[in-house]
Amino acid sequence: GFESRWGHQFVMNLSAKVALIAGGARMGVAIGTALGSKGCTVLYTYRKSGQAAAAAVSHLKALGIKASALPSDVSDGPAVHELVKRVGEDFGRLDVLVNLASVYAPSDLASDVEFRDWDSNMMANAKAAYMLTSAAAPAMRRTGGGRIIHFSDWTSASGRPRYADYVPYFVSKLAVQGVVEGLALAFAPEVLINAIAPGPILPPPQMSSAEIKAVEDATPLRRWGGAEEIARTVVFLAETDFVTGETIRVDGGRHLQ
Repeated sequence: GFESRWGHQFVMNLSAKVALIAGGARMGVAIGTALGSKGCTVLYTYRKSGQAAAAAVSHLKALGIKASALPSDVSDGPAVHELVKRVGEDFGRLDVLVNLASVYAPSDLASDVEFRDWDSNMMANAKAAYMLTSAAAPAMRRTGGGRIIHFSDWTSASGRPRYADYVPYFVSKLAVQGVVEGLALAFAPEVLINAIAPGPILPPPQMSSAEIKAVEDATPLRRWGGAEEIARTVVFLAETDFVTGETIRVDGGRHLQ
């Protein structure tokens, strides 16, 4: 369970724990590897990217890490509750939840007359975070506690918008921070809930070399961070016993520019 150290009751030892990673195939392998190397059984969820999830599981198993993939739509409330129930039944517990599922696309504010961009961003980015936490935290409490880690964005965490064509996305990622703060209070002290706000971590596949260089030039540390930087932050938030309700920027100082 949880170690008692220096008078605290909820220090997380990740050995023999169960970690669920929802979505996010590109960063999911690095995060799963990091958590698995600490002793976690790693579970991936997928909706459409079953092949990517299977590849992640194979990668971890080759490293000697216990891993599985589970189909689930984390934007559907009943499916989320069923997912948490299945994890409990099949693996006995749920200790760490990492929610990477997200929508990231520009919005044409003038033509979005039915506000579909608003709805899709708020559902996938904010409501899914709320539903996952609401389902997972009570299950974690029953086995002694846990850690939940969501993802915001460096633009939202910087306190001001940077891109005029990403307003629904910007607002939805601000809402993730609200979900984290509100539910961290609601489920304390057993469940610690935080968010990571990534900056330039992995260049999108379609980005040109000139665009990649422009991002580097606009980042004080002059480089892209890489998925391992996020994985290290996830491990920190999974092991900490005194950080909750926080959004941590991992952006190479990008928000300073």
